[in-house]
Amino acid sequence: MPLWTCETCGAQFPDAGKPPAFCPICEDERQYVNWKGQAFLTRDALTERHRLVWRDDLGLTGIALEPGFAIAQRALLVPDGEGYVMWDCIPLATVEAIAHVKSIGGLTAIAISHPHYYGALADWSEAFGGVPVYLHADDRQWVTRPHQAIVHWSGDQHRISDDVLLLRAGGHFAGATMLHDAAGADGKGVLLTGDIAQVTMDRRFVSFMYSYPNYMPLNAAAVRRIAAAVEPLAFDRIYGAWWGRNIASGAKAAFAASVERYIAAIA
Repeated sequence: MPLWTCETCGAQFPDAGKPPAFCPICEDERQYVNWKGQAFLTRDALTERHRLVWRDDLGLTGIALEPGFAIAQRALLVPDGEGYVMWDCIPLATVEAIAHVKSIGGLTAIAISHPHYYGALADWSEAFGGVPVYLHADDRQWVTRPHQAIVHWSGDQHRISDDVLLLRAGGHFAGATMLHDAAGADGKGVLLTGDIAQVTMDRRFVSFMYSYPNYMPLNAAAVRRIAAAVEPLAFDRIYGAWWGRNIASGAKAAFAASVERYIAAIA
């Protein structure tokens, strides 16, 4: 029986003879049901219509579907010892992309910022021997394809390795997570934010939303909690959720200025 993928958010569902009746992630107020109605693709159909591409994105390898699909995020490979942590996931894993990742060292773990990017997490984990997939326990209810590799961590921080740290920022989702790599940017540190803190189009600031497609902002208290979560960390660079949506340097000061600017704008 086929595995099914939601066309609107990219979440993968267990194998079944027919598609799910609905996607709970899309029916949530932060997302939306496609104007044409809820639709799902089998994994085989998704593979026929899309391919995976990989290229450098400010010093990290990114992987994404082409043409873009669902939310169109790209995964990033964060160096971790002799392999990589895959940060945020994508809705498809292909033979060619898996072979490429293996050729450069493979995956040691997968970590995902929030449910909109869970994608084909089980396929990617299985391709690398069942590496752990770190999801915050506060978002457990949004897992659409349960898998034994999922590690539901709790609390405000979870350390994957000496350099790689997950921190719960909240805001967009209760368990919304960012990744800090102390060794990134030549030891100056990098922060991978997904769209928990969205890099703006001018790539000078970040911004914050409860729902991006439905234009629901975060309140000031939630933004202050996000700021407090990242304040102790050293980082010179921020990686956003899409190709090129990064702040290349001076990112910690830009983050602090973004918080002040945002709170002033909604006051």
